[in-house]
Amino acid sequence: MPEEAHISVVDGPREACGVIAAYSTTQRISHLIYFGLFALQHRGQESAGIATSDGETLTVFKDMGLVAQVFDEPALAGLDGHLGIGHTRYSTTGSNNWANAQPAHRRTSVALGHNGNLTNTEQLAAALGISGATTDSDLMAEGVARAIDDERSDSRGLEVALMEVAPTWEGAFSLVLMDQGRIVGLRDPNGFRPLCLGSLGEGGWVLASETAALDLVGAKFVREIAAGEMVVIDANGVRSYYPFKDVKPGLCLFEFVYFARPDSHMYGRNIHAARYEMGRVLSEEHPVDADVIVPVPESGIPAAQGFAAAGGIPYTDGLVKNRYVGRTFIEPTQMLRDQGIRLKLNPIPENLAGKRVALVDDSIVRGSTTRKLVTMVREAGATEVHLRVSSPPYRWPCFYGMDTSDRTTLIAAHKDVDEIRDHLGADSLGYLSLDGLMEATGVGDAGFCTACLSGVYPTEIPDTTDKFHLERS
Repeated sequence: MPEEAHISVVDGPREACGVIAAYSTTQRISHLIYFGLFALQHRGQESAGIATSDGETLTVFKDMGLVAQVFDEPALAGLDGHLGIGHTRYSTTGSNNWANAQPAHRRTSVALGHNGNLTNTEQLAAALGISGATTDSDLMAEGVARAIDDERSDSRGLEVALMEVAPTWEGAFSLVLMDQGRIVGLRDPNGFRPLCLGSLGEGGWVLASETAALDLVGAKFVREIAAGEMVVIDANGVRSYYPFKDVKPGLCLFEFVYFARPDSHMYGRNIHAARYEMGRVLSEEHPVDADVIVPVPESGIPAAQGFAAAGGIPYTDGLVKNRYVGRTFIEPTQMLRDQGIRLKLNPIPENLAGKRVALVDDSIVRGSTTRKLVTMVREAGATEVHLRVSSPPYRWPCFYGMDTSDRTTLIAAHKDVDEIRDHLGADSLGYLSLDGLMEATGVGDAGFCTACLSGVYPTEIPDTTDKFHLERS
């Protein structure tokens, strides 16, 4: 496969992965998982994979690309069985290549799909005697497989193995796992990454990163898997275990800001409603004299709607997103690289010309794309461009599954708000406060990780932990 050519048109953070698992005694599971992965495609676009079992044989199929590129009818036909797991990947550690696509699997004993990022991979690799190219997900799969080998006399080998090895993992992990006869869902004791449970009826169950995936496959939402909980599903139904001593819920706050689909629910709250409220609170904190409120699509739309309604300013579409832009295998010319943002977003001059425009976006991470966006809107005829951001300044690196662990690339880490405004070329800039953001989620004291915004990390981060240090291949 030729090396991919990338044009950076995304300034927001990128999250690790989407996971799904399903168990049913009445239907072939591969197609259900396939469609569930479509609902999770936004969480990872580099690779996709499915593993299934018919009770005796565990089969894995994975490849680089989007879900629709990886799977066709012949591929799904080869995935026989009544239970399985699926995965879409965006790499935060490990190179973007086939070897790192998931599900990760070992022999015929276990397959694993991982959303998140471990912070103690060096210690785990040393304990397993592994050196060279690997990922945290591979280390987890290897550790579980070895523990299963030690428990062969126990018919509950997978769950017993997880109870043994999961407490040795540090960092973020929402997992789906399987052996020949069961599926398992597991969240780390902080619950950094989401996972929920749905019912298919007639003894069928689904585990997924987001409720939107349950909706797509016709599963009824039952509940969220709790932080630190392990759920095992097999012919005997659903049962829970709690492998960790210290549990302190801390869902990544950016699930509400950016990552999750707007039609999903987390902590019992609709994501679109929360983002609308972020815009409303942002309007109270940073009102603007503008003629139109324009969202940066897609993730800025709900906040822009809330901002416009609260401020009594007309809302209009001023930017059109090309939803079909993915990766290109054709090397772009320098001219196209310079205009790369137009591959993803293009202005509607008729809605911008002669107007004072307030652009509403969910976040500014590195600032390069936002700067180009401000220039584009001015060139389309806007007389003023004001930026409003529905999250606080992103100042601290994430080590729990977002691709932002190099602090030198974060614009707010070394510039104050006025300096950021000048760098971006905007007439004004206003960020939602952390208190305002927490209020807008509407979930009370449910528990969030705010490390990237506050610098307060809920777990110990080794001094050597860095994306470039972790990347081994």
